[in-house]
Amino acid sequence: MTKEFVDVLVIGAGPSGCVSSAYLKKNNINVKVVEKTKFPRLVVGESLIPRVMDHFDEAGLFPALDKMGFEKKLGARFLRGDEVCLFDFSNKFGEGWDWTWQVPRADFDQALANEVINKGVDLEFETEVTGIEFNGTDSVTTVKNKNGETKEIHAKFVIDSSGYGRVLPRLLDLEKPSKLSPHSAIFAHVEDINREEGVEGTLISFDIIETEVWLWVIPFSNGNTSVGIVGSTEYIDQLSENGDTAEALRKAISLSDYYVKRFGDVEFLFEPKNLKDYSCSVKKLFGDGFALTGNASEFLDPVFSSGMAFATEGGMTAAKLAIRQLNGEKVDWQTEFADYILYGVNVFTTYVKEWYTGNLQELFFHQPENPDVKRKICAVLAGYVWDKKNTFVRIHDTAIKNLAQFIKTEKIQS
Repeated sequence: MTKEFVDVLVIGAGPSGCVSSAYLKKNNINVKVVEKTKFPRLVVGESLIPRVMDHFDEAGLFPALDKMGFEKKLGARFLRGDEVCLFDFSNKFGEGWDWTWQVPRADFDQALANEVINKGVDLEFETEVTGIEFNGTDSVTTVKNKNGETKEIHAKFVIDSSGYGRVLPRLLDLEKPSKLSPHSAIFAHVEDINREEGVEGTLISFDIIETEVWLWVIPFSNGNTSVGIVGSTEYIDQLSENGDTAEALRKAISLSDYYVKRFGDVEFLFEPKNLKDYSCSVKKLFGDGFALTGNASEFLDPVFSSGMAFATEGGMTAAKLAIRQLNGEKVDWQTEFADYILYGVNVFTTYVKEWYTGNLQELFFHQPENPDVKRKICAVLAGYVWDKKNTFVRIHDTAIKNLAQFIKTEKIQS
């Protein structure tokens, strides 16, 4: 069997794998990426948040992405009946990027992969990991290509950025249930023929149908728009009697007073996809010789578009720690990787849970707005969930609940 020897093997060529491999290559590490699929490929996760821009910039990927002309995302709008809450990333607490992108992921991921290859990274598509063994500082990964040929890749460290493929969690029995209740989504792209001119036509929006049910609208610069419905798995399953995803998404759009005119009669560009019980978790984020990043580790919920931010945060952090370890330094992976990543995950988990309880929606739509509270929540929605100067990060587990309770009590008393 053919053998290859590298310093770091990255599994998966999505945003997390591209960020980590580009950063490793930039620091003269011998890195190889294997990707099971052939690009371009359809994948969900089209709304980014500003924190990812730090990672693309640091990995040297930003200029190539910027040339693509993706739709700029300057904030996000939440709708509930006649109520509107608009977050502007330029008006947030603390430092950080004021904008990001809304992207067709097939094009975005292809651009990322092309740039990684341009930088000299050995990226092998249509190559599936079939087995792995760890022996201290050496791992042996068996892979199979599209022709059925197998080979061994020996690496001193492995970064699993395999996304929903969750390669190492499956092979090493690391899967565990998510802490979040089961939710599902159905989405498709449409040719946005009824799109309004100006900001209204390009603004990302979340239209709340019920407390736990919401419609996403993500316009792209190519004239298409991603439209999706999210709710409890039971609710999503009941949208169609026979599991017809197109029928289900049509019904969901009809429930949106705001968007039914824009999308009620447009054709879907592909059969709508059903992402069932999408939240996932793992027993641990690292082991002797490997680290898990992105959806290979934790995926929460699409409501605040945190998925790619955790993916690139994990990819960048793992790459930096792997370099130090390869240079002979002893790395505390528990403190510097697992505890660090999980702190941010826990902050966002609170926000997701409080969104579905309705407490966060209470804060979003409360009038008059509290500018200080809004700026701090905006920083969280921008992905700066490690900034403990922000009260809504530092005491996230009580701040939303307590403030929402205060607002509700005030309403009753008035």
